[in-house]
Amino acid sequence: MTPRLTPLAFAFALIAPFTLLLGSAQADRPAGQEIDYDVDGEAFAGYLASAPDESRGTVLIVHDWDGLTDYERRRADMLAELGVGAFAIDLYGQGNRPVETDAKKAETARLYEDRQRMRRLTLAGLAEARAQGAAGPVVIMGYCFGGAVVLELARSDAAGEMAGFATFHGGLATPEGQGYRADTAPILVAHGGADASISLDDVAALGKELEAAGTPYEIEIYSGAPHAFTVFGSERYQARADEKSWAAFLGLLDEVL
Repeated sequence: MTPRLTPLAFAFALIAPFTLLLGSAQADRPAGQEIDYDVDGEAFAGYLASAPDESRGTVLIVHDWDGLTDYERRRADMLAELGVGAFAIDLYGQGNRPVETDAKKAETARLYEDRQRMRRLTLAGLAEARAQGAAGPVVIMGYCFGGAVVLELARSDAAGEMAGFATFHGGLATPEGQGYRADTAPILVAHGGADASISLDDVAALGKELEAAGTPYEIEIYSGAPHAFTVFGSERYQARADEKSWAAFLGLLDEVL
């Protein structure tokens, strides 16, 4: 059996984001591999980072509204170094990585307006991860838009396929007609207290909803952290909140994998 995360592993995981920020050539070069896959005749491009030894489990990573970029690849590599395989899925399609804000809004709107497609593409990413040898229980995590996708899956019939859910500064609203269940795997919500896009009222509303449903959850709020506080190198990046939220996520992995 592969051992749980040791204190040394936790320390490495907390230092890793800062190493990446230093911009060394090794840190900037993804260590995994690009994976092209097909969903109902549409081409997609994911990213697989395999654990160097036997994997404790798998993390499915859902990108933010930029599409799958080096940010998600770096997170996947960080997890692989800790003995957890990671597969970053693609919800936009191969080569579709919008740059302009309006284009990003259009891509996310396309999926928000078609929740069945959102779920189908997410599960197709999981199926591809399995086809590539992803082992053990699966935790799904996501950033911003990706966080909303994570909660979408947590409310779906496919929730039983997951060992845990984690959303970082993600969308929290529940569409009409949807809801959570008591038998859902644990949910971690990491949120910035200074998030101007998703308010603390939204966080409180989700907490009440999860509590009423009996769904296991933890909500962490980081003072002064803005929206997208985990994004390396951006003006919004806040190391303290990134470090604490990453530690909370590793704690979830240690609990469920």
